[in-house]
Amino acid sequence: MKLRISMLAATTAFAVQMVAGSALADTLKIGFLATLEGTYTILGEDSKRGFELALKQAGHKIAGRDLEIFIGATDASPESALRAARKVVEQDGVDIVVGPLSGSEGIALRDYSKTQPQVTFINGISGAQETTMVEPSENFFRFNMDGAQWGMGLGSYVYNEKGWQVVATVAEDYSFGYTNLLGFAMDFCSAGGEITERLWVPLGTKDFASIIAALPDDVDAIYLGLGGGDAVNFLNQYLQAGGDANLIGGTIMVDGTVLSSKGRAKEVLIGTPSSGPQADTWDDPKWQAFVKDYQDAWPPEERFPSPSLLATGYYNSTNAMIQAMEAVNGDLSDGHAAFRQALKDLELDAPNGKITLDHNRQAIGSNFVTEVVEVGNGELATQLVAKIDGVSQTLGLDPAVFSAEIGTPSRETPVCKKWF
Repeated sequence: MKLRISMLAATTAFAVQMVAGSALADTLKIGFLATLEGTYTILGEDSKRGFELALKQAGHKIAGRDLEIFIGATDASPESALRAARKVVEQDGVDIVVGPLSGSEGIALRDYSKTQPQVTFINGISGAQETTMVEPSENFFRFNMDGAQWGMGLGSYVYNEKGWQVVATVAEDYSFGYTNLLGFAMDFCSAGGEITERLWVPLGTKDFASIIAALPDDVDAIYLGLGGGDAVNFLNQYLQAGGDANLIGGTIMVDGTVLSSKGRAKEVLIGTPSSGPQADTWDDPKWQAFVKDYQDAWPPEERFPSPSLLATGYYNSTNAMIQAMEAVNGDLSDGHAAFRQALKDLELDAPNGKITLDHNRQAIGSNFVTEVVEVGNGELATQLVAKIDGVSQTLGLDPAVFSAEIGTPSRETPVCKKWF
């Protein structure tokens, strides 16, 4: 068994070899891309754990082939994703790319994949809607739902069960922020809710004073579509400013990468409703087994109490790659045609529910509406409120209607009206 790992970072590279006796010609080259730099570094680190866990469970071999892994570090910008992709594809000669993590990176990689037909790209966890809905690429596959799909069920829950009818929103000013808010907004506005103001912040914002000062008082709750360091910085400053509004979490606002942060920031999130691709405390046996495998793979100080959605997403994407490769006995000699057909046909029995692909090679799966709870020793987790199965990329609407009447997610899209 031979596993070679190399990493592209801003100024450094490293290689690790685990040696056994198999010919290099039999080696499958895989590129891994994730945000290992910048404001989303902590997210990227857990995505790498998900990727590594899937390979570990496969015995570091796929269809009898040894693996050589090239790791490209990105910083959530499209430019960094392209640099990393070009390195692993054009210099290292990988067969398959797993990644990226962030929304705008995914759009950039979709376009780049069209110039590299000899390589198959399997999305890591990036969730911008247009990555697969607008001008999709034949060799780009996504086994995670997008941010809009992750928003489904949350809006109607807070309107009907919490009684929050008027909200303002704060979200990150890029493709995933737009997409995640779109799903929440369509669901919330269809239930009868009103969004009075939408505030946008750049990725990597350090000072939220002007945003906090601009938050309206005459709303029932505030939706926060922030993640990573941005989420923690906002919450700390919001507490210092005496903020006490009801909060609604965008998907990455209540992920384990934020709930495991140090200090008082996370305390304000207890009781916060949110939605996304998993519920930390879900009692499903397959999910519980995955959580235990994750926990057993690393000591507590080197991981989160439970896998973040980034770990889960990359784990699923890597397993999809493994299962499709096994289905074709590791043979990519036909220009990946059989392998790509196996990916299209795959029904992935993932820890967070069954996942299939639509005609654009985009995931259809289950979404989880949750609330943040304290689970002991000061640890926070998301608890299941409702599970919605079979969520399509057009959120149950006819694709032609969705395309014509809603449009690409943006600062202003969607308009707040009844959609369902």
